[in-house]
Amino acid sequence: MDHSGHGHQHNHDEHNHDHSNHDHSNHDHSHHQHDHSDHDHSGHNHDHMDHSGHAHHHHGNFKEIFLKSLPLGIIIMILSPMMGITLPFQFTFPYSDILVAILATVLFIYGGKPFYQGAIDEFKQKSPGMMALVTLGISVSYIYSLYAVIARYVTGEHVMDFFFEFASLILIMLLGHWIEMKAVGDAGDAQASLAALVPKEAHLVLADGTTETRPVADLKVGDHVRVQAGENIPADGKIIRGESRVNESLLTGESKPISKKPDDTVIGGSTNGDGTLLVEVQETGDQSFVSQVQNLISQAQSQPSRAEGLAQKVAGWLFYIAVGVAAIAFVVWWLIADLQTAINYTVTTLVIACPHALGLAIPLVVARSTSLGASRGLLVKNREALELADKADVMILDKTGTLTTGEFKVLALESVTTNYSDEEVLALMAGIESGSSHPIAQSIVQHAKENNVNPTNFDSIENISGSGLKGQANGKEYQLISQKAYNQELDFNRPAGATISVLTENNQAIGVVALGDELKASSRDLIKELKEHNIQPIMATGDNEEAAKEVAAELGIDYLANQSPQDKYNLVEKLKNEGKTVIMVGDGVNDAPSLALADVGIAIGAGTQVAIDSADVILTQSDPADIASFLELASKTTRKMKENLVWGAGYNFIAIPLAAGLLAPIGITITPAVGAILMSLSTIIVAINAMTLRLDDRK
Repeated sequence: MDHSGHGHQHNHDEHNHDHSNHDHSNHDHSHHQHDHSDHDHSGHNHDHMDHSGHAHHHHGNFKEIFLKSLPLGIIIMILSPMMGITLPFQFTFPYSDILVAILATVLFIYGGKPFYQGAIDEFKQKSPGMMALVTLGISVSYIYSLYAVIARYVTGEHVMDFFFEFASLILIMLLGHWIEMKAVGDAGDAQASLAALVPKEAHLVLADGTTETRPVADLKVGDHVRVQAGENIPADGKIIRGESRVNESLLTGESKPISKKPDDTVIGGSTNGDGTLLVEVQETGDQSFVSQVQNLISQAQSQPSRAEGLAQKVAGWLFYIAVGVAAIAFVVWWLIADLQTAINYTVTTLVIACPHALGLAIPLVVARSTSLGASRGLLVKNREALELADKADVMILDKTGTLTTGEFKVLALESVTTNYSDEEVLALMAGIESGSSHPIAQSIVQHAKENNVNPTNFDSIENISGSGLKGQANGKEYQLISQKAYNQELDFNRPAGATISVLTENNQAIGVVALGDELKASSRDLIKELKEHNIQPIMATGDNEEAAKEVAAELGIDYLANQSPQDKYNLVEKLKNEGKTVIMVGDGVNDAPSLALADVGIAIGAGTQVAIDSADVILTQSDPADIASFLELASKTTRKMKENLVWGAGYNFIAIPLAAGLLAPIGITITPAVGAILMSLSTIIVAINAMTLRLDDRK
């Protein structure tokens, strides 16, 4: 995919940045929280969107299942003594246990379904984890309790049932998953937003010169299309007639609109400026720039995530421990006592192993972390982003719009002669530029306005092809031209990365203005913090070498210039293959594939919808300082998750051997009642600990 032909050789004295129609920061992202099940993703397989290997996110809508299971579960818990002890709110009546058994069967089939589906997926991947553990607990408690009820009526013996534990476990697990789904919300569809950049219809010019509107899908290579001012270009092609400025910033990351004339190439999806163009179609369908970016995105999304899923691991260990200990207990108790004792110990072990606290340990932290983040303008769409960001080695940063403002500003303006003051120079420049819609002109006029300088009135103004403007005022001829056109040395302290224009009177320089894309105020601090965290910053930009070099030098970081989407993608891939954990920060279409491929993709909120959809984290404020806040959130959240796993699972590691009767020979057994109390305690501790997550104030 060689994009070298895509207009990266333009005249870099051209500028621009009208982002007014691309500002996505006012889209309210909070509505993205739907369940995956009500999304028709039109044939794209979005199972990879949840990069987590937790297939459970696709097993129905947890909110709905939880709310429908809740009344059933509550009735069961009221009518069924907890571990054989009757709590104050519980009561029974004749045959209430049969009613409980019937309700439990309904709950087992309806409320348990997402867990068996998840467990089947885990066994297919040969890595039993949380779903397998939950399924084990609910199946054993349900089947044994059913047996207990039947035994009471058939043999008359009183066998204790576990319906209370069964119902509470299903409800807590459903609640945990609902909390987590609600917190992390839904991944947008990057493919669809990308497709939206390319217009649906094109103005096809027929052989007789008339135009008719045709669907873009019907365009063929060699067709001629007319693109009016302000329209998006329908396909990749070559200009045959017309001149205009084309804004490709969304696609290539190049910050300035590019002057285009006949024989220049244009990219489908970029925005035409003020001229009308006649374009010959050169690429359609899969070969076009936008499709190639779409292909890269889907390639990236099909890569497995490298997050370890801490809870998943711990649940996996607990699964093996519970099954192992239960099996040993069964054999040993059968040998030293009898079958009934063996069954009792085995069932108690498997029921106790089930992680009530573990099911809430992570979701409660995620929910807390997500709301903390959201209050700071950090929207975390994928919880694994937090775990991966905490161990990141490299951060790749886009330049335009990420480290710099992406808008043209007058960085410096001064008189170079004693005859004119700086203000007079500004008045002349603003006067000669007052009629032009060029971004440079706009920023000079704006600068004059901000400094309350009235533009000089010119009698006549005309274009000098390729180099600038000339005009008559006060009986003198002035020119405002590029430094290249002036072509003489100037004694002027040029700001980094700036473009220089020179004001001349009778061909002698009287003033200079430096315009450029300025660094965002917090960029320097961010780079300092990254270095403190031992994260290596690399700037990768679609912009030219000169502009990139200046910014990188100013920040003291490594850089790569003229990067196409494929180049950025290859860079992320190369670093990942070296075993590094990579964070990518960007805002344009050209960043989308690498945002999707990186371990953690961070989209700067004022960027494009495509970038926002490909990322794991969105910074709504477009402020680099928020990247540092996100790293802090990641490290604190990961720490809380680990603490909660210790509390949630620690209880199980102690309770399982006791439940199996390991210490029975010396008289220590855990009665199911004590087990239940410990279980509730660990759940409460986990909830309180999650709530203590805080972020430092950044002022």
